[in-house]
Amino acid sequence: MRKTSVRELHIHTSALIREAEEGGTIVIERRGEPVAELRPIAREEGISAEKKAQIFASMRKYWGKLPKGTDATQLISEDRDRY
Repeated sequence: MRKTSVRELHIHTSALIREAEEGGTIVIERRGEPVAELRPIAREEGISAEKKAQIFASMRKYWGKLPKGTDATQLISEDRDRY
């Protein structure tokens, strides 16, 4: 973890952002007191197309059991009303 001043952040913004993008954490200080932190954004891993296809395929058997013309909004409302 690196510390830098607001002034240095102003002067070297691009370099500090690049450093954070590469995994570094920079604490920004004003008059020696930490006020902010510059760090990379945690990226969520998405679901692969193959996994999505498996999920939808497994749900088709449940969808097939629903009565024809079923309104999902109505089902959700009825389910909520039960509690």
